[in-house]
Amino acid sequence: MGKTAFITGIAGQDGAYLAKLLLDKGYRVIGGARRSSHIVTWRLEELGALADTEIVDLELGEMLNIYRILEKYQPDELYNLGAQSFVAASFEQPLYTADIDAMAVTRLLEAIRTVSPQTRYYQASTSEMFGKVVETPQTENTPFYPRSPYGVAKLYGHWMTINYREAYGLHTSSGILFNHESPVRGENFVTRKISLHLSQIKHGMRDVLELGNLDARRDWGFAGDYVEGMWRMVQAEKPDDYVLATGEAHSIREFIKYTAQALGMAIEWRGKGPDEIGIDVKTNKTIIQINPKYYRPAEVEHLIGVAEKAREKLGWTPSTNFRELVEMMTIADERRVVENRVCG
Repeated sequence: MGKTAFITGIAGQDGAYLAKLLLDKGYRVIGGARRSSHIVTWRLEELGALADTEIVDLELGEMLNIYRILEKYQPDELYNLGAQSFVAASFEQPLYTADIDAMAVTRLLEAIRTVSPQTRYYQASTSEMFGKVVETPQTENTPFYPRSPYGVAKLYGHWMTINYREAYGLHTSSGILFNHESPVRGENFVTRKISLHLSQIKHGMRDVLELGNLDARRDWGFAGDYVEGMWRMVQAEKPDDYVLATGEAHSIREFIKYTAQALGMAIEWRGKGPDEIGIDVKTNKTIIQINPKYYRPAEVEHLIGVAEKAREKLGWTPSTNFRELVEMMTIADERRVVENRVCG
């Protein structure tokens, strides 16, 4: 039998893509999900990975739960993708974010050190740790300056991963991933909100798309490419930290443009600042408005990464470009709208 991998956050976007990748490689895949009345499995189902994935209850805030799981399964690899991953929510829930995104990393690492030291560990770090960037583009050596409770909590987890590698000789690696999206991204993320809401507007199911800062720029890649990078980090002989990025930054405004084009729509912008609106050229209706409630208390303006280290040492390069990503997401969401399926 092949290797055993345990994935926290199995129900999320990255968890689903990683489960699919590992199953295709012959792994036994066990996923941890929070106990609830309904575990969200539509992503795994959509990717064809649900039937062969074993899902167990996991609470990242409960140390004994983590210990028992590691003792029972003794996984060859553990990918920590579980987190409170919505930046805006971290300002409203800073303590919960700190517990699940920061302290939980220590719980996992301490459990590995104690009961499963052979387990190779992957930590999902994030470009949000760069925050108020001190240099552009960003590399593994760029100083961190997080601008949200989410970024701060992730930075703690990142440094703990390094600490357990250096202090105890564990195989622990961090992926500093820049924004990565897909058709199974959650609706609360701006990219999926755009592809879904514009699809609904086209088909008469919604009137207006409300957004915040249209000029915020991000380095957006495809999640399916990025989980391949995660796996490669864990297979490397020596653990290390790697940036995964496309090296290109695009604005939310550009994301809207290509989404509209994929839907056969055209948008004309009028006004400035919070009064700016997007007009559907065909109908002359206002379909995009600015809502200040979507502004972040501290905005991260320009994130763009350099994945040269991952290319040289891991042989990793992204295979999906920005426009292909937008079109992929838009086609999937328009299909769901037409079929009246909700996939949030």
